[in-house]
Amino acid sequence: MSSRPLRIVHVVPTLDVGGLENGLVNVVSALPEFAHAVVSMAPLGAFAQRLPRDVPVMTLGKPAAEPMRLAMFRLFSVLRRLEPDLVHSRNWGAIEAVPAARLAGVRAVVHSEHGREVADPEGLNTRRNRFRRLLAPWMDHVVTVSSDLRQWLRETVKLPEDKLLVIPNGVDTQRFSPAGRPEGRQALDASDDTIVIGTVGRLNGIKDYPTLLTAFAEVARRADHVTLVFIGDGPQRAALEAMATALGIHARVRFLGERTDVPRLCAGLDVFVLPSIAEGMSNTLLEAMAAGRPVVATGVGGNPELVEDGVTGTIIPAGDPAALTKAIDGYLWDSGLRTAHGEAARRRAVTEFGLVSMASRYRDLYRWLAERKRIV
Repeated sequence: MSSRPLRIVHVVPTLDVGGLENGLVNVVSALPEFAHAVVSMAPLGAFAQRLPRDVPVMTLGKPAAEPMRLAMFRLFSVLRRLEPDLVHSRNWGAIEAVPAARLAGVRAVVHSEHGREVADPEGLNTRRNRFRRLLAPWMDHVVTVSSDLRQWLRETVKLPEDKLLVIPNGVDTQRFSPAGRPEGRQALDASDDTIVIGTVGRLNGIKDYPTLLTAFAEVARRADHVTLVFIGDGPQRAALEAMATALGIHARVRFLGERTDVPRLCAGLDVFVLPSIAEGMSNTLLEAMAAGRPVVATGVGGNPELVEDGVTGTIIPAGDPAALTKAIDGYLWDSGLRTAHGEAARRRAVTEFGLVSMASRYRDLYRWLAERKRIV
């Protein structure tokens, strides 16, 4: 056994702003004992700058219409040059890395599923699931971030149960903390008597932000002291801004775009809302909990694994504006409930979903594979 560090190449669909990308940054940053490199299938995005400076980052620059076979062989060439001991691919958008790694002679391959695709929120695409099954013999382990995703891979995709492993996302509970609330309130330009409802995420269809706007319009009709903020950007921004105007609430809704000060903005919120129609395990939900915010989330994907209904927040059905209005109203008029649920959410994030725990489980997985394969 040599003493050199294990060489790991992480292959991801993009390095744009998103939960998968945030998880990658957290894992790579928390495990400096390994020699990491990162390959993005798409052109490099904003999260490339968040990776440690000593980690090589490269892109295939894959066009959206490029055939999977061509991308696989280009990735094969990259892996032959990098000579990794282990390849860790993530999501359908980087699944080409599995055959590319095996063809390149990589000894250990891990694939992760962090959530289902926007175009297929139930994960029922027959062709893609068949391809996942076809590649399963080449995967040493398939990691999911929630028990919900594990159940989908086992029962719908029909991957071998002994290859499935759940490693929940972790959150940096020092970076996301209630301590940043005074600065957050100032950054949000919120007075002491203003209740700020907020959400963080990419403005796309799977988040179902139209339902949030519909619910907020009803809340705002009855309460003058409440505002709504969207932190993040995406393809639906213009449509959401137009919807806010059509609902007559544009003066009460703010679209802040991409921000680098998300931790303090989270701490400055009074209630965090996640109205998604599908989720893996939401990083933004964990971050809001770590910031000590009560949360309202739909009961989809891994959300119920994070939120204890009636203890750390409120779980509602997806696509139900009336239920969302009622949940927000419950916090709007009860500061004691906001405090109690926010404090419980913080405790749960610290004790069960800390970054150290997540990193430790990935460390154990990588080391176990290295020993099993007699790599280093």
